[in-house]
Amino acid sequence: MEPVVLIEELECEHGKRIGVATLNSEKSLNALSLPMIQLLQPQLAQWAEDEHIACVMLQGAGEKAFCAGGDIVAMYKAMQAKPGVLVDEVADFFSQEYRLDYAIHTFPKPIVLWGHGIVMGGGMGLMNGASHRVVTERSLLAMPEVTIGLYPDVGATHFLNQMPEGCGLFLGLTGAHMNATDALYLKLADHFVASTSKADVLTGLQGVKWGDTAALNHQKVTDVLNDISQRDSNQRPAGQVEAHQPLIKKLTSGNDIVDVVAKITNDNSDDKWLARARQTLAAGCPMTAHIVWNQLQHGADLSLADCFRLELTLSVQCAMRGDFAEGIRALLIDKDKQPKWQHAAVADVSADDVDGFFTSPWEASQHPLANLGK
Repeated sequence: MEPVVLIEELECEHGKRIGVATLNSEKSLNALSLPMIQLLQPQLAQWAEDEHIACVMLQGAGEKAFCAGGDIVAMYKAMQAKPGVLVDEVADFFSQEYRLDYAIHTFPKPIVLWGHGIVMGGGMGLMNGASHRVVTERSLLAMPEVTIGLYPDVGATHFLNQMPEGCGLFLGLTGAHMNATDALYLKLADHFVASTSKADVLTGLQGVKWGDTAALNHQKVTDVLNDISQRDSNQRPAGQVEAHQPLIKKLTSGNDIVDVVAKITNDNSDDKWLARARQTLAAGCPMTAHIVWNQLQHGADLSLADCFRLELTLSVQCAMRGDFAEGIRALLIDKDKQPKWQHAAVADVSADDVDGFFTSPWEASQHPLANLGK
C-alpha cells in the first residue's frame, strides 16, 4: 500500500530545497481523509522549522483532482452508530481538518498549491490558505455542501465574505461551479498557469536564488508564477461569475433567507450555469440555506481562528441534529439522490431550530479549537 500522502524534497540550484506533498488517493479523487491530515500536519510543522526548506508545494495525484472534498463516508458510519450524539470521530475529523487549514493560512514560508482539476469542499480549505494558489484550464471549484446537508466550512465563513457583493452568499447557497477565471475574480486563486506548464513552474522554483526573509521569498515565487501566467494567459477559460455579478447582487439582496432563496429559484434566465445553480439550491437542504445566511452575517467581523471555531460548532451540530447523515446517505451510500430533509422548504425552518446549530456543545475553554491562533 502506498502512503496516502507522498513526501519529497527537491534540490534547488542555489542551495535550499522545495518540500512537495502529494495527496495520493486517485480513486477517491484525493478526498481528504484523517490519515492524510495526520501526515500533512506534522510534515508542514517540520518544513516550517527546517531552514533548508525555502518553499512548499501541495498537489494531488493524477490529473482529475487536487482534492474533491472530505472523506465523509467514514463519518457517516460513526453517525449511524450513534444518532443524535456528539460522536468523537466527527468532532475529531473536523477539528484536525480545521487545524491543518489554519496551519496553511499561517505558514511562515511560501506555499504553492497546484489547484488542477476538481477542488471542492475540503480541497477548497487546503487551497484557500496557501500563499500562491494556482489554477489551470481544467480547474473546477465549488462548495457544494447544500447537496449533503452540511454548509460551506473549511474557512468559507472567512473567504466567502471576501468576495464581490452577493457572490459569497450565492455560491454558498447554490454550490455553483467555478472555473479558473472565476476563481481569480473571486479571490480564490492568485495565478493561472496552463496544466502543461507544471514542469516549468517547478524548474522556475528550483532556479530561484532564495533569500533570507519570508517576504523576499514570497515575492520570488510570485515573480516565477507571474512570468508563466502571462505567457499562458491565452488559455484561460471564459468566466461565468463576473458577467452575472449584477444579477447575482440583485438576487441575493433580500431582507431574509426565505426572500433570497425565492428570488434565486424563481429567476427565469435561461443561462445554463444559472439554471444549474438554481436547481441545486431548489433540491438542496433547507437548513443549509439558513446556516449559510447566518454564518456569513455573523462571520463578517470574526478573526480567522474564530471562523474555524464557529465552523466546528456548526459542523458537529449538523452531524447531531441536522441533515448531514441523510445527505450523505442519499448521495454516496444508497445513491438514490432522494434525500428526505427534515424541513420541506426553507420557509418551514424556525429561528429556534437555526439557533441550535450556532450553540456550542462545549464550554468555551473545552472547545477543541480553544487555543487556535493563541
